[in-house]
Amino acid sequence: MSRTSCDIKDPSLADQGQERIEWAMTEMPVLQVLRGRFSTERPLAGARISGCLHITTETANLARTLVAGGANLVLCASNPLSTQDDVAAALVQHYGVPTFAFRGEDSTRYYRHIGAALDHRPQLTMDDGADLVSELHKNRTDLLPHIIGGTEETTTGVIRLRAMAADKALRFPVIAVNDAMTKHLFDNRYGTGQSTLDGIIRATNILLAGKVFTVVGYGWCGRGIAMRAKGHGASVIVTETEPLRALEAAMDGFRVMRLVDAARCSDFIITATGDKHVIDSPHFAVMKDGCVIANSGHFNVEINIPALEALAIKKQRPRHNVEAYHLKDGRTIRLLAEGRLVNLAAAEGHPATVMDMSFANQAMSIVHLWTKGADMENAVHPVPAAIDKKVAGMKLAAMGIVIDQLTPEQRAYLSSWKEGT
Repeated sequence: MSRTSCDIKDPSLADQGQERIEWAMTEMPVLQVLRGRFSTERPLAGARISGCLHITTETANLARTLVAGGANLVLCASNPLSTQDDVAAALVQHYGVPTFAFRGEDSTRYYRHIGAALDHRPQLTMDDGADLVSELHKNRTDLLPHIIGGTEETTTGVIRLRAMAADKALRFPVIAVNDAMTKHLFDNRYGTGQSTLDGIIRATNILLAGKVFTVVGYGWCGRGIAMRAKGHGASVIVTETEPLRALEAAMDGFRVMRLVDAARCSDFIITATGDKHVIDSPHFAVMKDGCVIANSGHFNVEINIPALEALAIKKQRPRHNVEAYHLKDGRTIRLLAEGRLVNLAAAEGHPATVMDMSFANQAMSIVHLWTKGADMENAVHPVPAAIDKKVAGMKLAAMGIVIDQLTPEQRAYLSSWKEGT
């Protein structure tokens, strides 16, 4: 593809986007180090990569790192409302990365953009939600023989890919970047926690202190959201279907109950499950008047929006990213960001400092696939432990933190079974 291959909203935004990309890079020291190494070593020379990711400042810095390593890269958006149009413009105008992303694009355009990324005939894929891999396996099977491997960035995508692997449908190896310790413990918890609250507050400008705030799902994203909501002074409820997670939430000091019970008293309900219709008609039927509902999971199916539409007699848009559904009984339910990722649709997504680790894992996993993917099984693979550990060490060094090292005696003790009491 040529430098000008793209579908972006406004090329004149490129300078603004470049300034924000450079700003984000100041908070991404691990990626800075990797970009320097990649520029010298060129570990991805000749690799054709297609990425379906959120087009944000942080993603742009991942793209710059891969290109520095010799990659021939094309990008498209992984969500219709997550694209930062100035970043898309800068990627094309200043960094020469063909980009197909347009904030607010409809479903037809969204899949046309995925098709454009696949027209690159990639050898490696990068996904955030598995739409690229899914499209490859459903409609572009002619390209599968050329694929060496791929990476997946988010929980929802890993769930989909594991389902494909269980059905023996996955035709190439994929590394679950989401499951790296230096990804989900930090990106999912601290990144999602802060950016979700950021999106809710930007959209509503409602004080959270003293409000009842329900988090649906207590995975790492749910943990982060609950933690940050508690820090804002909210009274936090957690709902779960997994007994161990529910027990953990209770031990962490949160109220735990069924969602249908929480809906009666909640001022906010936020989903983070990766599942479908977790907020549904039975919850709408008892929901507190004025309740704000939002989704922080990848796809906008976590809230049954068609069911809410069917219940409404009128819909208003009192604020940007807020839709107020007026019901027959006089109650109003307020939906944020069309039920899409509220942290990206109503805010800017994760802070760069946590994406630094996520995208360092992404970059090194892509190199691992480029060199070793041909010998890997068609399955979902963990990030190699050596990569995870290396990212943690690089981040500590960037933060100026020095930790202790085991002595030879301690190493010998840990590897022996003979010493006891």
